[in-house]
Amino acid sequence: MPEDLRGKSPDEVAKAWLGWVCQRDKQIRARLAQGEEDTLVNYMLFGTSFTKQPRETPEAWQRMHQKQENLPPGSAKKSPIEEAVLARIRDLVRSAREPGRNERSRFAALVFTRRGLDLKTVEGRAEAEEFLAASLSRVLKESESYASVLRQAKSLGDPTEEFARRSTLFSTRGLSLDTSWRPSFALEQALATMKAKGLIKPGSMRRVAVVGPGLDFTDKQEGYDFYPQQTIQPFALFDSLVRLGLSNKDGLKITTLDISNRVNAHLAHARQLAGTGRGYVVQLPLDPETTWTPDAIRYWEHMGDKIGSPVAPAAVPATLRSVKVRAIRIPPVTVLRIRPVDLNIILQRLEFPLSQRFDLIVATNILVYYDTFEQTLALANAGRMLQPGGWLLSNNALLELPDSKMKSIDYASIPYSNKAADGDQIVWYRRSEK
Repeated sequence: MPEDLRGKSPDEVAKAWLGWVCQRDKQIRARLAQGEEDTLVNYMLFGTSFTKQPRETPEAWQRMHQKQENLPPGSAKKSPIEEAVLARIRDLVRSAREPGRNERSRFAALVFTRRGLDLKTVEGRAEAEEFLAASLSRVLKESESYASVLRQAKSLGDPTEEFARRSTLFSTRGLSLDTSWRPSFALEQALATMKAKGLIKPGSMRRVAVVGPGLDFTDKQEGYDFYPQQTIQPFALFDSLVRLGLSNKDGLKITTLDISNRVNAHLAHARQLAGTGRGYVVQLPLDPETTWTPDAIRYWEHMGDKIGSPVAPAAVPATLRSVKVRAIRIPPVTVLRIRPVDLNIILQRLEFPLSQRFDLIVATNILVYYDTFEQTLALANAGRMLQPGGWLLSNNALLELPDSKMKSIDYASIPYSNKAADGDQIVWYRRSEK
C-alpha cells in the first residue's frame, strides 16, 4: 500500500480511497513536466535542427560526465566533447529565443517560460543555459543510477528477478513521451507467436487500445529531429494486426489512452486533418550504426505497407546522410479509426457494456514508470476494460494478485540488434472468461 494508506483498516482505506485517487492523479500528471525537461535534454544532446555540432552517442555523453566528475575541484579543463555540449546548450537557447518554424525549439521555449526564464534578456538566456547544464548533469546521474540497479539485478543470476526489477525502474522518474518503431516491432513478433500457438484467432481483434502511444520528439537511440513530431504505435499496431490477419482493416478501431495533452492534441489534430481529406505521414529512420537483427530489418522494410502507401521521406541533413528513412502515408479513413482519450490507466478506466470492451490492450514502456502497487491497479483497470478472454500485452512483469482476473500466460523475448540487452520481453496477460 502507498504510504498515505498504509496501516489503515479496510473501512478507513475505503473512506480515504477517492481522495487518494484524486490526489495521486494530480501527482502523476505533474510528472509530465519533469519528463518534458528530460526530453529537452535529449533534444539538446542529439538534435541537429538547431545546431551544426556533431551528434554523439549516449555512451559518449556518459563517459564525458564521469571524466568531468573525476577532475579536481575548480578544474577548468574541458574535453572536445564537453566543448560540444556547451556549444549545443548555447545553440538551443538561441534557437528557442527565435524558433521560427522549428516546432521542437518552440516547445523548448515553452519549457523555459514555464521555468520563469525570459529568453529576451541576457540574464534570462544565461539562466536558461545554466538550467540545461544542470538538467544534463541530473539526467546523466540518474542514468548511471539506473545502470547500477540493473547491474545489481543481473548479478543475482535470476532472469525472472532481473526482469521484475527492470519493470519498476523509472517509478520515480518524470514521464517521458519519447518513442520509436522498435516496441511496435516487438509487439508484432509477440502477436505472431501467439497466433502460431493458437491463442488468438484470425479476425478476432476488432477493438484495441494503446496505452501511452507517445511522440517521437528526439529519442536518445534512433530518434531524430529532421522530420515533424509524430506518433507511431497506433498506426504500427493497426498495420501489424492487418498483416497477421488478426483484424480486418475496415472493421478495426483503436483507442489511445494517455494523460498527456500534447499526445492527445496531436492525435486530435490528425483526426481533424483527416476529416478534410489529409492523411498522416509516418517517418521511419534507421540508425546506420546499429547492427539490427534480420527480423528487425524486415519489419522496418515493411511496416505500414498493409494500411498505407510509400511517399518521399523527409530530407536527411548532410551530417546524417548515412541514415536511411522510409515514409508511409496513412489514408484519412484509417486515421479516423484511431480515437484519443484522456485517461490515467493507473487510476481510471472506461466503463462500457461487455460487448463493447477491448479485445486487446497494449502498454509498452509505460508501466515501468510506476511502482508495484500502481502497476497492480493498472492491471485491474485493464482487466475491467477487456472482453472475457481478452489480452494485455506489456513489456513489464506485473504482480498478479490471487483474486485477479488477469493472469500471465507466456512471453516472448525479442532482440533488436546485436547490442547487449537491446531488446524487449513482451508478456501477454489474459482476462479470465468468468
